[in-house]
Amino acid sequence: MIICAGNNETFEFATPMGVGLIESAMNLTRLCLFDKPDFLLFVGSAGSYGDAKIFDIIESKTASNIELAFLSNDAYTPLDNVISTNIEQKKEIIVNSSNYISTNQELTKKFLNFGIGIENMEFFSVLKIAQEFNIPAGGVFCITNYTNKDAHSDFIKNHEKAKELLTKHVKNRIKELTKC
Repeated sequence: MIICAGNNETFEFATPMGVGLIESAMNLTRLCLFDKPDFLLFVGSAGSYGDAKIFDIIESKTASNIELAFLSNDAYTPLDNVISTNIEQKKEIIVNSSNYISTNQELTKKFLNFGIGIENMEFFSVLKIAQEFNIPAGGVFCITNYTNKDAHSDFIKNHEKAKELLTKHVKNRIKELTKC
């Protein structure tokens, strides 16, 4: 099953689950309880912490839920804040999730030291629910912005093209998989 956030980030081939960590967790849990999918693929936009370029396509099976306060030693958590469905253990970009969009470029560069390269609001909750229901899962993201003061305006400017690129990428991957 292919899923996406919703609101203005929808795709003809994906089922919307809700924006942010809470909505996506609630709706995906409901879906899994009543009609458990065999596989979950989340498709969405993402902001780059610096290494990934605008319109890059990133595939990942690993997410974190690390707030900016952690980077400046102003917070800690007793919870597991990294989750992965990557059974091959290959190195990949970690996707950070928060209900906030980061705009402090100097602070967010510190994420790169932990292997965390991009942010998307929903992906951590998607993987957490997938783990709970023992469902293989992954995500495909297109970079719309950097995590700086222009994050929102760049997201708005680049969002439609990112959705087109994601649509093309996902449809090509589906064709590849159905040939096997």
